[in-house]
Amino acid sequence: MALVPFLYDLGIPYNAAWFISNAVLILIFDVVLLVLIAYLLLFDRKVWAAVQMRRGPNVVGPFGLLQTFADLFKFLFKEVIIPAGANKVLFLIAPFLTVLLAFAGWAVVPMDDGMVIADINVGILYLFAMSSLGVYGIIIAGWASNSKYPFLSALRAAAQMVSYEVSIGFVIITVLLFAGSLNLSDIVRAQATTGTLALFSWNWFSILFPMLPIFFVSALAETNRPPFDLVEAESELVAGFFVEYSSTPFLLFFLGEYLSIVLMCAMTSILFFGGWLAPINVWWLNWVPGIIWFLIKIVIVFFMFAMVKAMVPRYRYDQLMRLGWKVFLPTSLAWVVLTAGWVLFVRPHL
Repeated sequence: MALVPFLYDLGIPYNAAWFISNAVLILIFDVVLLVLIAYLLLFDRKVWAAVQMRRGPNVVGPFGLLQTFADLFKFLFKEVIIPAGANKVLFLIAPFLTVLLAFAGWAVVPMDDGMVIADINVGILYLFAMSSLGVYGIIIAGWASNSKYPFLSALRAAAQMVSYEVSIGFVIITVLLFAGSLNLSDIVRAQATTGTLALFSWNWFSILFPMLPIFFVSALAETNRPPFDLVEAESELVAGFFVEYSSTPFLLFFLGEYLSIVLMCAMTSILFFGGWLAPINVWWLNWVPGIIWFLIKIVIVFFMFAMVKAMVPRYRYDQLMRLGWKVFLPTSLAWVVLTAGWVLFVRPHL
């Protein structure tokens, strides 16, 4: 990084300069990510309102653009209430663990060619590990609240997230077979082409297409997004595993959920829609920075998430588990075998 030589010239030891440089990079990235989340949250509410023929947030700031920041200050200045019978240490650790793991997953996500915090060769495994660990924050919150409703919701969350992580894992395997790498940047580069219609070289326009809806629906279930928000189904569990939370801890759970949702949007873009690549190979589109294309794709996928939330009724729990274990699991497993055969016997001759 350019900041390392500058700090080193000031007399700061190289190791300290490297640490400070990376800390500044991560801080800038996290601030930009938080601002993006704030406006995607507003976008989510606007889409939901439009489907229901309402106006949505429109009072705080021009067109309601400052509504999310007003909500932020409201949560920050409210009193933190901890139930008398709760395990206070675990009760407060749970939301911090949830949001920490949600932030950590973004470390390996490439925004552009070479624009990534940690460009590690096993990035996809790291990301899958961070996603899998996220369930612990929910389980700890449900148990530490010392209430039967959050605990029941935490058990639901564990079953739901484990069920759909299996399908997501098999979908990722099919993409890895095509790309031949566990590095997220290499997965994007494997979708590049010199042809004009670059979007037809992306993974969505290949034998992997059936894996796209499976990944999309599994991402909804993995992030407790409607119609799979049974973890916090208001009619049954009030507010789910965080029913006892208020103020900043509640905000952290909410932030962690949206960080995970946008991360899944980013993963959908990387795995199936070419990441930072332009859809058409012409000079004036290739001139646009790759991060712009990546953000556009994230917003489009997030719009689909928002439309599902606004239009699709909530599943019953037995329907949720049946879809994961009896439909997605065998289909994705069979597609791993089919993709392996395609890569081995057909693709080398194309």
